[in-house]
Amino acid sequence: WQTQPPLGSKQIPKFLHANSTSHTWPFSAIAELIDNSYDPDVRARQIWIDWTRIRGLDCLSFMDNGEGLTRARLHKMLSFGFSEKKAAKFHIPIGVYGNGFKSGSMRLGKDAIVFSKTRDTMSVGLLSQSYLEAIGAQRVLVPMITFRRDGHNHVEDGGSLRAILTHSLFNSEKELFTELRAISAAGTTTGTRIIIWNLRTTANGETEFDFDTDKYDILIRVNISDKSNMTPESEYSLRAYCSILYLKPRMQIIIRGQRVKSQLISKSLAHIAQDNYRPSFLNKRVRITFGYNTKSKEHYGIMMYHKNRLIKPYVKVSCQCKAERKGVGVIGVIECNFLQPTHNKQDFDDTDKYRCAQLFITLLVIKLEEYWNEIRYKRKKEDPKCTVAIEDVLKVPDQVWVQCDSCLKWRRLPDAITELPDKWFCSMNYDPQFRSCLVEEELEDEEEDQNAGEEKSKLSALCDQLRSQLAELREQSQRGMEEKDDSSKLRTLRLNLSRLLVSFIPSLHLEHVDYNSDVIDTILIQVLENIS
Repeated sequence: WQTQPPLGSKQIPKFLHANSTSHTWPFSAIAELIDNSYDPDVRARQIWIDWTRIRGLDCLSFMDNGEGLTRARLHKMLSFGFSEKKAAKFHIPIGVYGNGFKSGSMRLGKDAIVFSKTRDTMSVGLLSQSYLEAIGAQRVLVPMITFRRDGHNHVEDGGSLRAILTHSLFNSEKELFTELRAISAAGTTTGTRIIIWNLRTTANGETEFDFDTDKYDILIRVNISDKSNMTPESEYSLRAYCSILYLKPRMQIIIRGQRVKSQLISKSLAHIAQDNYRPSFLNKRVRITFGYNTKSKEHYGIMMYHKNRLIKPYVKVSCQCKAERKGVGVIGVIECNFLQPTHNKQDFDDTDKYRCAQLFITLLVIKLEEYWNEIRYKRKKEDPKCTVAIEDVLKVPDQVWVQCDSCLKWRRLPDAITELPDKWFCSMNYDPQFRSCLVEEELEDEEEDQNAGEEKSKLSALCDQLRSQLAELREQSQRGMEEKDDSSKLRTLRLNLSRLLVSFIPSLHLEHVDYNSDVIDTILIQVLENIS
């Protein structure tokens, strides 16, 4: 193995704790670790979150089957000031500061150890406040070692190895290799495993998490008096929170051995309606989706996402907070990529754009009230004698979408489907067009609209350009000012225009047209005007 003395940072040890205090809510710290596995440079398909006990201590473990971390990347993850995340084909990284692991792990516990396997190396790194306190460190030191796949080590300079074996939960190289081998148990040769211990405790000495009430969940300890039907389950249940963490989930999350049933939240509503908003500082519209919560009328408000990640859930706008409770049961979903999240990804930075967006909130209130009134009016019109409020009526989602357990693509099913098996695969699809994992996802409504809008815009601009060229060449031809090759240019342009238009309008029959004649120009110009 290759190693060196513990790597250092300019930060003092107390900064590890101070940096973690931005996470006032423990699930936001867990979300940081999930984000790291979700990001496109890791490309994990699954992440396992579990509770375990090692040497009598409660521990949280996180393991993914992503690409794994090289020594250099592990060093950057454990250090401050590094972020090299890049987008990869429709998959945009969530974090930008390179601080998520440090702030998240140190919020959950005082000590964390990272095991990671790539195709060529196996690395172990320790980020530990207990270790820094024990050695009286004046700056943050990160013991880190890298093993070769063949297991042969370099004997010189084992300072980092000695630090890890002395100050972590694992006291021998054999135990370290056991944890590295556990990554392979996920069915892949690469991945990362994180274990956090000395978990934060409450005033009475208990961990802030309840591991006993539900053996398939991790709950935040709350007083019974603090919980009510008005409290969304996602505030105290990790399983519920993870089910809505991403607008369009691309990774499976398994909590204590049971997979989280992810959902497309904008598709899991009833009476769905969509609207658009264009902030003054943007040149494109932002889609807003309204609909009724099909699970509980008491959980409502605006779900604000950023780059696919939930930032602020169930934000009640003014009309939903008033005594008459307009908009009860109504959820709004919006992806606010035009705003900048705070470091803990639980709010948005107070920037000029954010202040401008407050005008949008005002508009949102109006649109939500209009939607609420319209749905109530339609219901009254359909059944004038009905006295039950629409929010009190049992509802089912307008659309049924399911994620394949093999390829992780989302497939739309017939609306009548109400029950699904625990595991679902593309081969079980009712629609033969999408009965294979090799077939691309069916576009959602907004994606179709967006693609169609982009194609229309491109075609319109092209038609305008071609029409202008055609008019210019015709004018020169009619004035007798055309140069030698202008006649050829005009004929070529007419021919290319014809081919273009026929590709969009197959019913046009232009095979026998004389492209040296002006007659074709009238036809082409009319069609171009209609298209643009």
